[in-house]
Amino acid sequence: MIKLNRRSFIGQTAVFAGGLSLGLHSCMGDKTDILQGIREFIRNVANPDGSFRPGINPDYKGTSDTGLSGIAAPAYATILCSTFGWALPYAARTTEFLLSCQRPDGAFYAPSGSMDSNEPLSKLYNTVQGVVSLRLLGVQPAYDPMPVIGYFFNDGEFKELPLYTTSFFPLFYFAMHQKMPENVDNRMREYILQEQKADGYLQDHVAATFHAAHYFRLTGRQVPKATEMTERVIRDQKEDGSWHLMDPDWDVHACFDALFILRQVADQRDPRVTEAYQKANEWIIRCRKPDGGFTHYPEETESDMDAVYFHAGALVETGYLKIKPDLENEEIMGWGHAMKPGKRYTCLQ
Repeated sequence: MIKLNRRSFIGQTAVFAGGLSLGLHSCMGDKTDILQGIREFIRNVANPDGSFRPGINPDYKGTSDTGLSGIAAPAYATILCSTFGWALPYAARTTEFLLSCQRPDGAFYAPSGSMDSNEPLSKLYNTVQGVVSLRLLGVQPAYDPMPVIGYFFNDGEFKELPLYTTSFFPLFYFAMHQKMPENVDNRMREYILQEQKADGYLQDHVAATFHAAHYFRLTGRQVPKATEMTERVIRDQKEDGSWHLMDPDWDVHACFDALFILRQVADQRDPRVTEAYQKANEWIIRCRKPDGGFTHYPEETESDMDAVYFHAGALVETGYLKIKPDLENEEIMGWGHAMKPGKRYTCLQ
């Protein structure tokens, strides 16, 4: 690996570029402008057939989830519009698009993206996102998707998945409005606890740790080693307000993941948490671009629907952006940004 990567090289100009973007768009402190920009970005990447592009440039292929799956962008657009109470562009067509992605085996298959749609991980991600999006749109899947989940518990196949997928399962059952089977929960919980370290982390990785915390919140239990987890998250925040713990391929959502942990399990009266929120807000806003969207990191130039969802969600987690006042089904809004701390959610009843 080259020691001086792209981020290191352009880091010298990142502050200037971020400042220029902020100056052009006047986004620091203007929450209404930020929300208007997000809404306009969603409109600009919406296709009349109900699908969504990762970015405004039609040649842009997307990064992270949007680069891997053509279901990611419409799912995140649907979730954000539901979060803030906006009408989804071409909602009926998006419903048709999502339904067209499902096959009789119950799985959803993305029509585009670099991930092999036949791989188990791809089927899991696409199916969970498809089911969640359809639930928010008020529509049932055309075929029973339960066999997709059942496959992973035939003979312990779930252990072949990355540890950042643990909370996919309770999220799926919530979206299907069905009780998660006890044997599924028992095996997943045992697996998570077996992998958790003394500092609360899994795999020394904030994404895997976030999904573990998300899993326990969705199943109505106390998050194990919550105090240790919180201390590690506070300690690992970088001076610029971000949480880049590993290569970007591992941690493009690190800020969102870390903030979920702080929001859901930390003592909100702790001044260190308040400071962490403020620093995170400032860093996230530096990722905002003149088109109203966000990039994963300030030095990047192409706004991405993936980054828009995770950064908007992170700003909700810090309390900077407010969600729709009468929001329902907040536990299935993406990856937990709208969940209310202290409220018990469980898919086990």
